[in-house]
Amino acid sequence: MRPLTLILAFAPLIVFSVLARFLPYGLIGVVALAAAVAAVLTTLTSRPPKFLSTCSLVLFAVIAILGSGLGQGGKEWLATWGGAGIGLAVGLVILVLIPVVPVTEEFARETTPRAYWSSPTFRKINRVTSAGWGVAIFMVGISRVVAAAVDQGSSRRLPELLLDLIVPTVIIVGALEFSCSYYRSIQ
Repeated sequence: MRPLTLILAFAPLIVFSVLARFLPYGLIGVVALAAAVAAVLTTLTSRPPKFLSTCSLVLFAVIAILGSGLGQGGKEWLATWGGAGIGLAVGLVILVLIPVVPVTEEFARETTPRAYWSSPTFRKINRVTSAGWGVAIFMVGISRVVAAAVDQGSSRRLPELLLDLIVPTVIIVGALEFSCSYYRSIQ
């Protein structure tokens, strides 16, 4: 599995999460549209499109439609809680898919010979690494929801910076390191 390919699949989530928190609320539809376009671009890099990219496209298209049709209060709510909660949704999708097709399996197939795809080792590696990524993305969602809640009653920016940017970055780097080290430990 190429780590860069996996990271690029999460690009729409990262784009949306960051922009939704820092751009004006009125732009939430545009931000979601940008994330949907990023999801489309990631689907164009592989055939068939990866489920993660397709799921991102659907989620962000729905948010773009809602964001363009809501009033100011609705856009503010969507920017605050949609931007924070999208990690919860994507993390849950990844975890729910583990028994069916682990998300990382689609990426691992790009670099693994077809003869190994049905092997118990290949399946185990991808179940474990998908679980790691699902938990990590869900934890990022929790961190961002807490940041949004803290931000509601405070003018302090340090907790928001810590919970919105630093903690999620540490979680994602940790998930990437876990994926790489777990794969190496099996070889």
